[in-house]
Amino acid sequence: MKTLILPLALATSLLAAPAFAAPLGAAEVQAKLRAAGYAQVHELEREDGLWEADVSRADGSFEEVFVDPATGEIFDPRSNRALLDAGQILARAEKAGFSQIESFERDGATWKLDARNARNQRVEVRMSGHDGRVLSSKREGWWD
Repeated sequence: MKTLILPLALATSLLAAPAFAAPLGAAEVQAKLRAAGYAQVHELEREDGLWEADVSRADGSFEEVFVDPATGEIFDPRSNRALLDAGQILARAEKAGFSQIESFERDGATWKLDARNARNQRVEVRMSGHDGRVLSSKREGWWD
């Protein structure tokens, strides 16, 4: 009986373990953008932990959008989703533990901030312009 319980417990724990999806690659991001209705992807590169894409729409208009490689969420400033204003972003940044915000600017449907994290390290932060969640945070330099 004991020999049956151990393999059964192991199999159950493996099935219950969360599955982590690999980040989206360039080809997957291009396919996702085309499926979302963008006519053409002109340029695609990684920036601040996200994919940055220069795209054109069927009507010929051109836009820069960002894609979260973990979720595939597209951040397009011309989408129908509401965008947070500067005050709302600053409040969410402080709630997330960032302080001494030296600069911030809206970049499409995201916000870029230069701030200090909870460990007082200088970081570059990218936040969702829709809900204010932190999309990426990277330490600026090894010297501080």
